[in-house]
Amino acid sequence: MVTASHVLDRVLVLEMVRVTEAAAVAASKLIGRGDEKAADHAAVEAMRAALNTLEMDGTVVIGEGERDEAPMLYIGEKVGSAQGSGPCIDIALDPLEGTTITAKAGPNALAVLAIAEQGCLLNAPDVYMDKLAIGPGYPEGTIDLARSPSDNIRSIAKAKGVEPGDIIACVLDRPRHEKLIAELRSLGCGIMLIPDGDVAGVIAVTDPDTTIDVYMGQGGAPEGVLAAAALRCVGGQFQGRLVFRNDDERARAAKWGVEDLDRIYHLQDLAKGDVIFAATGVTDGSLLEGVKRRKNCISTESVVMRASTGTVRWVRGEHRNEPGMQCG
Repeated sequence: MVTASHVLDRVLVLEMVRVTEAAAVAASKLIGRGDEKAADHAAVEAMRAALNTLEMDGTVVIGEGERDEAPMLYIGEKVGSAQGSGPCIDIALDPLEGTTITAKAGPNALAVLAIAEQGCLLNAPDVYMDKLAIGPGYPEGTIDLARSPSDNIRSIAKAKGVEPGDIIACVLDRPRHEKLIAELRSLGCGIMLIPDGDVAGVIAVTDPDTTIDVYMGQGGAPEGVLAAAALRCVGGQFQGRLVFRNDDERARAAKWGVEDLDRIYHLQDLAKGDVIFAATGVTDGSLLEGVKRRKNCISTESVVMRASTGTVRWVRGEHRNEPGMQCG
């Protein structure tokens, strides 16, 4: 049982939704416009402005990168209107998870945010991470990154009471996954290839309606922390292992205190204690509907979860005070 945090009680759950809504609405103006950077910048600006209205002493621990690379919402940036006096909150965020998706008007783009007490979210370096995730209801130890993909599929199938060929895996559609895809197909597995957005891909394993049994493959380590935060709230198993391609990435990991480069991280290693996770759809997807711009208002759909209560709230919003918009 996760103990509720009195620190997080001072930051209302719905305030987190307002933050992701602001980023999603701003990014939605660039859907299908072919400009990834402009869409990301709009979401970043909106999320930063919204965070700075909250009475908290917040620190971005998962952000857009390091300060020299990201002028907004960089790792280590302080946000909130109560610096030095408000509750100390660590924040993992991705103002626009799926910049390419948004630029091309594809599915599953999200504005995503997770918060926890200070020191409860892993300061993951901006490198790749091997990820393996399943939803709730499986015995502990069903998956293990130390095993081969085939062995993990067989283990999941056994726990589910089906054949390996009945398992459906979600994998990012990338050249680096060619061997993984071939191995899964040799077992007869169904594969849902996604163009981007692996936070939504991981969360999809928790929803039976998606029919996805497991998420496999390499994606960004920061997104791994965000996905782990969501699974902490709704249940499931997640393992991650950082992937280092060169000495520069290994040095970056050392800077953030990563000593064991081969460590396999579990849910509690990535997001511990009480956690709040919020996401708002930018484009339509398996998890959430995207932003809809209508004559008199803008509609959004969001989800907000909390680990201590196990509560999942689905929030539909109508925004009638956007600049240049009037409602009768």
